[in-house]
Amino acid sequence: MTDPAPQLRLVGADAPPPAAPDATDTVDAVDIAALRARDPAALAACDGAHAARLRTIALRFTASVPDAEDVVHDLFARLPDALAHYEQRGQFDGWLTTLTIRAALGHVRHARRTIDSTPAVLEAIPSPTVDGDPLAGRRILQALAALTPALRDVFVLRAVHDVPHAEIARMLGITPNASEVRMHRAVQQLRAQLGNLR
Repeated sequence: MTDPAPQLRLVGADAPPPAAPDATDTVDAVDIAALRARDPAALAACDGAHAARLRTIALRFTASVPDAEDVVHDLFARLPDALAHYEQRGQFDGWLTTLTIRAALGHVRHARRTIDSTPAVLEAIPSPTVDGDPLAGRRILQALAALTPALRDVFVLRAVHDVPHAEIARMLGITPNASEVRMHRAVQQLRAQLGNLR
């Protein structure tokens, strides 16, 4: 089964993509050695530079502001130890994004929670706009909230974060084919709920 090209994109739902790395951008100007050494100033600087974006990502999976904050807090508490596995290839913020997604998925699996689509939770997620219409963005978020966690996790990883199905399968403990099937079902359900919204 091929990956359906979803016509839904959550434009504006996450931070702008990071700039392409250049020779002066050494791991997003983060002092990895200081972080590994648990330097409080380096940890505070890293938190200040990345925590808000990571909370937004975690919120997409936990659907709870306190849980998203817990995920990010725990991530930064364990960051010096996690850096033992960081090989400084690629961008540091991409590596943090992957850690956050894995931590949020683990949190949801451990808590065995389903998404809470109450207005308070949906208000906490930055609303995308579709053709300048913020209400259309709210409809997209509500449609995402109506998906089962299994479908929503795959959809968010694939459509929003552009994670390949093989990596999604590894992260979720499923086969790549199951990831593709879940993506297809999620897209079908979203299209049915959103109708002509593009």
